[in-house]
Amino acid sequence: MTETMLATEGLTKRFEKRLDLAGRIAAKLGANLREEVVRAVDGVDLSIAKGEVMGLVGESGCGKSTVGRMLAGIMPPSEGSIYWKGRNRAGLEGAERKAANLAVQMVFQDPASSLNPRLRVEDIVGEAPRVHGLVSGAGLSAYVDETLTSVGLDPTVKRRYPHQFSGGQRQRIGIARALAVKPEFIVADEPISALDVSIQAQVVNLLEDLQDEFNLTYLFIAHDLSMVRHICDRVAVMYFGKIVELAETNELYDNPLHAYTRTLLSAVPVPDPRIERERRRINLMDQMPDPSNPLKEVKPGHWVVTNEKQ
Repeated sequence: MTETMLATEGLTKRFEKRLDLAGRIAAKLGANLREEVVRAVDGVDLSIAKGEVMGLVGESGCGKSTVGRMLAGIMPPSEGSIYWKGRNRAGLEGAERKAANLAVQMVFQDPASSLNPRLRVEDIVGEAPRVHGLVSGAGLSAYVDETLTSVGLDPTVKRRYPHQFSGGQRQRIGIARALAVKPEFIVADEPISALDVSIQAQVVNLLEDLQDEFNLTYLFIAHDLSMVRHICDRVAVMYFGKIVELAETNELYDNPLHAYTRTLLSAVPVPDPRIERERRRINLMDQMPDPSNPLKEVKPGHWVVTNEKQ
């Protein structure tokens, strides 16, 4: 059996929508206002096998990045559990906890904002292995050189600052930073959406090469459904904090079962103009929903606001 690398059980994240000063004053004066709770992630169950590329797709605001940040340990869950190689990560202590945290790294969507502009590349890539005692002394410089080479960057650029690189090069630096602590699992949070189309394929090919070289497992969060089909083994479709469909990639694209999945796929352009003219775009809804006010599917492909505040 394939080893389960990372799994979640009932993973939930809530955010409070607090009233501003005017709202609090109005509430004290008798206005019917109250603070609301947004379930950004609502009971997500996932199981990702070793060596797998799991895709996570959905519209903006559905909770994809929040799931990724919880898996990477950047954000604590409100409820639920995260299991690393079968063990509840919350129960790990000492060296085991440190090893589990280092084993899961994240590549962020916008490389320009995720890299410290005041640090040189050698410091950005070398900071984590130095702090955690993975490499020290004279060996650190050579280790940084090796890591930069693995992502297709010339080590001679390590004295430069992030603003001196293109978007694609900055994303390679972000990937190098994640690789520097020798992770086993990488959360790639829309790693190509901020890049030029001409560069996106290069970064995806790099991720695939690194997976083969370092035996990595990925959670690939993306909007580009055509790219997800290219790189992912399985795909989970997320809608307002919930996983509404999960299947093998080809099965999901060829035979989507959930109406929301069919809605997403109907928005993917087809390069053949004759087919594109005959396709029918499915309209998701007539109004944009509020995350604290969930939608209810009343007929295939059509949702309405329930007016049932969480």
